[in-house]
Parts: sequence; C-alpha cells; structure tokens
Amino acid sequence: MSLNLNETEQAVVDGLSDKFSDDLIEVYQSCDHTYIRMEADNIVDICRYLKTEQHFIFLCDILGTDRYTSDERFEVIYNMMNLRTQDRIFIKIRVEEENPVVHSVTSVWKSASWYEREVYDMFGVRFEEHPDLRRIFMPEDFEYFPLRKEFPLLGIPGSIALPDTTPDTE
Repeated sequence: MSLNLNETEQAVVDGLSDKFSDDLIEVYQSCDHTYIRMEADNIVDICRYLKTEQHFIFLCDILGTDRYTSDERFEVIYNMMNLRTQDRIFIKIRVEEENPVVHSVTSVWKSASWYEREVYDMFGVRFEEHPDLRRIFMPEDFEYFPLRKEFPLLGIPGSIALPDTTPDTE
C-alpha cells in the first residue's frame, strides 16, 4: 500500500527517518490520518523534535489502548496538530505488560500532565518523571485499572459501591 502523504506529513516522516531512524517502526494511514509507530525509548526527544522542528505545537490528546493478546500489550498514542497547516499526526508506542512504563512528555507539553494521568488511571501505564502522577478519576486506593480488557464489565464486587439497578433492569 502506498502512502498518500501531504507536504507536512512527508516532512515529518523524512525528519523522523533522518533523526530517529533506529526508533521508526512503521508509517501507515487509516481514515485519512497518518500514524507513525516508534520505539518508546526516545519518545521525549521525538516529541520535542516534532514540536520545535516540525511545528506540532498542539498536543490534542494522549490515549491508551489495551491490545490484550499482544506481547507488547499496551499502546500509548500521542495525537498532535500543526496549527500552521492544520495537519494532525499520531505517534504510537508500545508498552510491555510486565513493566508498563513510559517517559513523561510533560517537559515538552505541560498539557500532557492530565492526559498521562488519565492513561495511568485507566490502564496502569506509569509515566516516569511525571510531576504529579496520581489517579484522576478513581480513588487513590483503588487497586484496578478499569479500561484494561480483563476488568469485569460490571466492576469488581465490593471495590466501589455500585447502584442496585442498571438501566436495563429498571
């Protein structure tokens, strides 16, 4: 499959290929967006390069994904935008299940703080050097991560009080 990259996206791919060739795994497109899979080790330098050299100054979101059956179970996805050209790219990194740790990009974008806390809270991926990594939705003493695939759909009995009825049983 050939890629249909615009000028900005091609510059990003070329720049990442030049500066981070050992970290670049895959470039693909889906639903009119460009996804770039990278090794996780240099994510801070990669993001700093994209912000300062490629003008992706707006970090739209950081997402977590549980790939459950994959060896590298968790995925962290950085959704960023170049406000000059209105182009958006997604940088994807994989994280191991046994040690789900990634370097924080809060030194690049302060707004990453909330996004990283949400990924930590829901998936259990820890962000090294995060200035305030604590739960954002769940209680601090909650032992589970609700968006992991093995989390029961109806929650953990006895962990948090749940309503007696659900919309389909009322």
